[in-house]
Amino acid sequence: MRATFRTAAVAAGAPLTLARRRAVAATALAVTVTGGLTACGTAAAQLPPDPKVGSTASAPAPDTAPALERSKPTGMKIDAAGVNAKRMVDLKVDPATGELGVPDPDTAANDPGWWTEGATPGEKGVSVLVAHFDTRHGPALMKDIKKIKLGDLVEVPREDGRTAKFKIREIEDVNKDRFPTDKVYGATDRPELRLLTCGGDIKNGHRTNNVILYADLVA
Repeated sequence: MRATFRTAAVAAGAPLTLARRRAVAATALAVTVTGGLTACGTAAAQLPPDPKVGSTASAPAPDTAPALERSKPTGMKIDAAGVNAKRMVDLKVDPATGELGVPDPDTAANDPGWWTEGATPGEKGVSVLVAHFDTRHGPALMKDIKKIKLGDLVEVPREDGRTAKFKIREIEDVNKDRFPTDKVYGATDRPELRLLTCGGDIKNGHRTNNVILYADLVA
């Protein structure tokens, strides 16, 4: 899976302070998340079919839990999908290419990644996590995403010993060419989470869709 996060400033290679990089999230010009699934040699594993997650949503929660202080995430748990990752990979934007890194598909297919220039999970603002549905080696961390429903919890343990708990209020299954950049990365005055993975059929070695979970902090 490859993620591209490109803005005019990043594409030009302009240096960005932490505060400016956070502001960039609200004005991103193009973001796509695609699946790098081309098989290598004869060792290709059987890949799962399109999960056909579909899109569904409920009304935003009128209130969320109080925002937490900044603290890096250390894992991710989603009981509904059998996810219990004990590690979190730091993801950064390459200022030369505008591409947001993803967990290494060869060594971290079962580790989620966190975009370090966004909010930490539980902090006020948007926290963005990325995880693989599959890789060329076969099913990965989010292989059972179809089991996730509205109201399920995404739990994110943090370095400060607290666990940020988010309730899913929207699931969006969208073609990568129509990625909802502003909706995903736009500024918010609430602690919110976005979890991005891949879906859709495989076309030219890549998954055609993005599956996006939108969630609000509840504890």
